[in-house]
Amino acid sequence: MFGIVSFLVVFISLSLLIILHEAGHFIAAKLAGIFVEEFGFGLPPRITGKHWGETLISLNWLPFGGFVRVYGEQHAEENAAVPIDRSFSHKPFLVRIGVIAAGVAMNFLLGWFLLSAVFMIGIPKTLLVDQVADNSVAAAAGIHADDQILGYATVADLTSFLDAHVGEPVELQILRDGSKINITADLRSSYAPGEGKLGVYLEEAGVEPTGFWRGITEGLSQAAQISAAIGSGFLMLIGRLLTGKSVLDLFVGPVGVVSTAMQTTKLGIASFLQLMALISLNLAVLNILPLPALDGGKLLFLCIEKISGRKNEYLEGMVNAIGFLILIALALIITGHDILKLL
Repeated sequence: MFGIVSFLVVFISLSLLIILHEAGHFIAAKLAGIFVEEFGFGLPPRITGKHWGETLISLNWLPFGGFVRVYGEQHAEENAAVPIDRSFSHKPFLVRIGVIAAGVAMNFLLGWFLLSAVFMIGIPKTLLVDQVADNSVAAAAGIHADDQILGYATVADLTSFLDAHVGEPVELQILRDGSKINITADLRSSYAPGEGKLGVYLEEAGVEPTGFWRGITEGLSQAAQISAAIGSGFLMLIGRLLTGKSVLDLFVGPVGVVSTAMQTTKLGIASFLQLMALISLNLAVLNILPLPALDGGKLLFLCIEKISGRKNEYLEGMVNAIGFLILIALALIITGHDILKLL
């Protein structure tokens, strides 16, 4: 039952990230006086729809994400009832840039908001097992990577406890996949230089609660740093692609994201919000890349149009279509890889 609830929470949350991205385009277009034809919840084919003002609000059969149709963005103007100055294509260059970039801005703002909430709420201090050395005390005791060692806020706290019980069996409480497990580790009487008492690499996790304003500033700082790190990561991936190195293991597709998010729901609301913030910032950075079918690709074509003085709808449509097919193919390959890793 918990698994179903976790899946629904994750599924709805990821959909909301996409819908809010589209809401950024919608709000910016409305503010610019552009006619928005449709705001869709889910993906076509359409189930039903109702006009809210001049915009059709539709509910669609594929219940994930959403979309916005802005008049004059994807095709030539065909509605004689809509004034030409309300068409996207007839708005000034900077206005069109703003409408396209608004989705990315919305995802960044959402990531900032969620991280700020995490700082305000706080995450209890804990120790995470990053790696377990082969033939170590931890390996023999059954400690796994990604386990949480409960009862200790810092590595120093755990080290002091282990130092006081060298050569003795010690009991540790582990949190794994939402369940608490008691594990007995038989500490050795002597250790080789540089060898830890357990034989694990640990990470200190957790966030001390902050006040409102500090939470806002810390959230902004973290959002900026994470976005920069994501951008650097994408550049590294491009570099690996150009040098012919495999990058498949570095990608996580929809299945991997959902699986990770479902595990995170077991760690509490703050940890889940932190993951959603990371995903939202990933969406922001990914969408700003100058790739076909993404917002960054649209921005690139707008800049080319501005420089050349003309718009080539046929070329843009072809490039976007090919780019979209490539993205779909990559998504299928990465999803298949995610499934194989889970089996």
